[in-house]
Amino acid sequence: MNWRTIIYVVLLVSLTVAKALPRTSQDIEGKTSIGQRFSQLHENNFKAIALIMFAQYVPGGTFGRAAGMAEQVTALARSCVAAARDSPDCLKPLDRIFFDTICQEKNLPRIADCCAKEDSERNDCFLSLKNFSQGFIPPLEGPDAEAACRNYSQHQQPLTAYFTYEVSRKHPFLPAPTILSVALRYEEMMKRCCGGVEGPSQHLEECFRTQAPKVVKPVREDALRQEHTCGILKKFGERTLKALKLTQISQKFPKADFVTVHKLVMDVADMHKDCCRGDMLDCMQDREDILQYVCSNQHILSSKIQHCCEQPLLQRSECIIHEENDDKPADLSPHIREFIEDKGICQHFAQEKDTHLARFLYEYSRRHPEFSAQMLLRIGKGYEDLLQECCRPGSPSGCLSRGEEDLRKHIYETESVMRTSCDIYKEKGDYYFQNELLMSFTKKMPQLTSAELIKFTKQMTTIGSKCCQVGQDKLLPCAEENLDLVLGEICRRHLADPINPGVCRCCSSSYAFRRPCIGKLEVDESYVPLALTPGLFAFHGDLCTTEEEKLQHRKQEMLITLLKYKPQISPEQLGSVTAAFSAMRERCCGDANPEACFLKEGPELIERSEKMLSA
Repeated sequence: MNWRTIIYVVLLVSLTVAKALPRTSQDIEGKTSIGQRFSQLHENNFKAIALIMFAQYVPGGTFGRAAGMAEQVTALARSCVAAARDSPDCLKPLDRIFFDTICQEKNLPRIADCCAKEDSERNDCFLSLKNFSQGFIPPLEGPDAEAACRNYSQHQQPLTAYFTYEVSRKHPFLPAPTILSVALRYEEMMKRCCGGVEGPSQHLEECFRTQAPKVVKPVREDALRQEHTCGILKKFGERTLKALKLTQISQKFPKADFVTVHKLVMDVADMHKDCCRGDMLDCMQDREDILQYVCSNQHILSSKIQHCCEQPLLQRSECIIHEENDDKPADLSPHIREFIEDKGICQHFAQEKDTHLARFLYEYSRRHPEFSAQMLLRIGKGYEDLLQECCRPGSPSGCLSRGEEDLRKHIYETESVMRTSCDIYKEKGDYYFQNELLMSFTKKMPQLTSAELIKFTKQMTTIGSKCCQVGQDKLLPCAEENLDLVLGEICRRHLADPINPGVCRCCSSSYAFRRPCIGKLEVDESYVPLALTPGLFAFHGDLCTTEEEKLQHRKQEMLITLLKYKPQISPEQLGSVTAAFSAMRERCCGDANPEACFLKEGPELIERSEKMLSA
């Protein structure tokens, strides 16, 4: 059976793989043995999962070593089915078998300390290697077209297995079913572009250029979403993650009662804890249990997920996540005045603070699918602050009613920010909107490199192009929840290499208020501007390129350099410098020798601009 067949079979059995594997060393010998697991999965599926796990736990190893260990474990499982089912080795929990196999290998990087430990301590040690590995493995890249097709024609099955190994070691926290679905897309790309028995397709480079993103992009997006969630859990804790999931699940399933939503919140939070620790077996099992519960309780959750629940388990999760929110109950009142007017409100808050706040967030979220999850969390925090103030002895009468005015003000401010951003985007278009963002973020975060600033603002511009086209009822969820992913990436960048005190404050103080906090940052006063050196502003013939995208990128790099040199530059000054630059470029690009023209006029432009900026 080839690797394509293996992957298809694994996709069909999907997350039942997780069910067939023991979850931790706490699964004692009395439970299903490795031989029984092997029989459930069949040999090729078992071997595929083993390869992924060895690649993820020993990312500094080689494909040959990982494949060899996978074969070794598979051989043990095969023997346990055939004859040796009562052997002590056959009765071990599967994770112990995996780690024993790794520890029997010689000269594997950084595993000696882990192998000196036992059971749960050994498991934790191997998980820490996963965390360490993320820093030094280069990102997944598209294949070299001719070499890839040559390898594909000669080594079709090992090539797909090697791709599976590479994705696994470069993304040690991605679940096995996700990796196998990526491997399937890779196999389909290779078949389409390399042409199978007919030979490579025409326009080979073009084929890979268009098809490779379909393989690589989902991996990066899945990894980014997972890293984002884990970043929230690590930085802001379990309480914040649960509050976020409470808003999202309440919006998704507005007909579900509080008890049901609370159960799902707890289960989803537990799943993320396992996934973020890197416990793939637990992570996969948790995910399957949640999907099983959701699809078994459609009648009390949602009328819109039946078609999702009819799909294989692997597709089921993404389908439910991207499905529209269910319709609100017809008898759901528009207001929840009882959380303000009930005379026993302060007693409830004092006796069961978190439960009371969770009920408020649940009731408010299910009534407002047009709000972003982050905005709902800010509303929840505002309600908590209101109760803390108004439930103190001696607080004035009517104190709680003030909360409604504060709420209306916050909603108006948030909607105004998003509408204004969309108005600017619609007026200026992608390039000039990104330039506006570059001017803002270079002043806020001048410590970022030009490449980083261009990347982050490009992502924000893409959000504008996507979200400014949707209706008003979907604008906030689309804009703020996508923007939250970009800000999360900026904050993780700050954790790895601190940017400045303002960014530190915004990234550390409150998850819900992170976006408005960064939005209010102005020029970083702690930043020491760049000195004017001869090479700071270099003008060359590449400015005459006819490729608009390259020219725009070059202009944006110079804009960033100018802002790092003069952070306090006024819009009028910037306009004057830009106009002078454009005039110089037009003259020199029309000259017989553009390079010589730039060499002469460039220093003159810098001198004139410096005088104008110093005035």
